[in-house]
Amino acid sequence: MKILAIADDESKSLWDHFEKSKLEGIDLIISCGDLDPRYLSFLVTLSNVPVLYVRGNHDGKYEKIPPDGCICIEDQIYVHKGVRILGLGGSMRYNMGANQYTERQMRQRVAKLWFQLLRKRGFDILVTHAPAYQLNDGRDLPHQGFQVFRTLIEKYRPKYFLHGHVHMSYGRQHKRYDKYQDTHVINAFEKCLFEFEDENPREHLIEHW
Repeated sequence: MKILAIADDESKSLWDHFEKSKLEGIDLIISCGDLDPRYLSFLVTLSNVPVLYVRGNHDGKYEKIPPDGCICIEDQIYVHKGVRILGLGGSMRYNMGANQYTERQMRQRVAKLWFQLLRKRGFDILVTHAPAYQLNDGRDLPHQGFQVFRTLIEKYRPKYFLHGHVHMSYGRQHKRYDKYQDTHVINAFEKCLFEFEDENPREHLIEHW
């Protein structure tokens, strides 16, 4: 399954200079947050494949302008062609803005998922906006990751962890690809194309695409 992960910065090559051929062969698009809802609606219309999304800390406008035709996977395990995808949007709370949570609040969200996790027997892809604690995150509070995400990875060992929030333009310390235990970690900043079945996705990431 070919998956396009996107986050934080609308790709000019996909929006301003769109060509339908650029989305050929893609089976699923996953947004990790902080993207214009019109951009997501544009992609779902032109690609004719499902667009799943979680909210970022700058996505308060989604309440008034939702991404039409797209599927919000917040606080649920969404199954696409047998692949179990868990969505948990938002960032660490640093002011009174939308979609921000303390570590305790995020743990409470995860605790409410116990029945879904039991029924689905875990998940294959974890989709968040913020990174996990000390896994490609920042040391400042707004960009600090959640410890509970690491707990989820350690307990359920998903094949992939997709996140956004830490722009690769911030500096080279924020990597596109990493691995934690058995889980491949991908920073979806702007866009990243990968094969779900691939055993070594690092070799098949398309960063300048």
